Amino acid sequence: MPTPEITPGAPCWIDLMTSDTQKAKNFYNALFGWSYETGDEEKYGGYITAWKNGKMVAGIMQKQDDMGPMPDVWSTYLRTDDIKATAEAAAANGGQVFLEPMEVPEQGSMAMVADPSGAAIGLWQFGEHKGYQLAAESGAPAWHELHSKDYENAVAFYQKVFGWDTSVVGDTPEFRYTTLGAGDDAKAGIMDASGFLPEQVPSYWTVYFAVDNADATVEQALALGATVIQPAEDTPFGRLATLTDPTGAVFRLVQDVNLKG
Repeated sequence: MPTPEITPGAPCWIDLMTSDTQKAKNFYNALFGWSYETGDEEKYGGYITAWKNGKMVAGIMQKQDDMGPMPDVWSTYLRTDDIKATAEAAAANGGQVFLEPMEVPEQGSMAMVADPSGAAIGLWQFGEHKGYQLAAESGAPAWHELHSKDYENAVAFYQKVFGWDTSVVGDTPEFRYTTLGAGDDAKAGIMDASGFLPEQVPSYWTVYFAVDNADATVEQALALGATVIQPAEDTPFGRLATLTDPTGAVFRLVQDVNLKG
């Protein structure tokens, strides 16, 4: 599989902020077959890169004690070619800047912002690190989805701030869904979650990992200490399941990657 083509505004990287890096490494190694490299402590804060079949697929980092009660979480990063301008545009269009743009030596630049619905989304400007090298294959990220309580403003935000060319997949009270790109070229989705997200749960981005067999992977994940939030079920977009890893970070599985309408 060739390295995925990552256009500006599209998802380009994922990483896990975890309270227990060793537990996370063991879990995803057993579940997805990942191997790891740990970056220099002084230069990169011990950032861990996950690899699948010799290609980078994700990052893992230790949650700092001063972060308070923040849950363990998977984050999606969108590519930008001008991270400072994108962060400024996010603030000017109803978002917030959680982490100002900062350079990661030699690798690129990162920032973290929130969209108008409160969902955190990462920004990444390429340096030597040009995003994940494997996608939509077993054990690699397959799809990125925003569950938003402020759907219309969220769609407008990603159009204005990241230049998304969007396509409406569904527009009924039961299923409102917009994608970045259309059909087979779609790269991410925004779902109207106002009807089902509990009041205490904020809008959030979620990552789907491709698997060959969703049911077998769920069974394996349970044996490794995961918790099932939504059992595997057939949908028009493949067989999907939602779990949390052993420290509580939410992730999703998709079998038969056909999330693109």
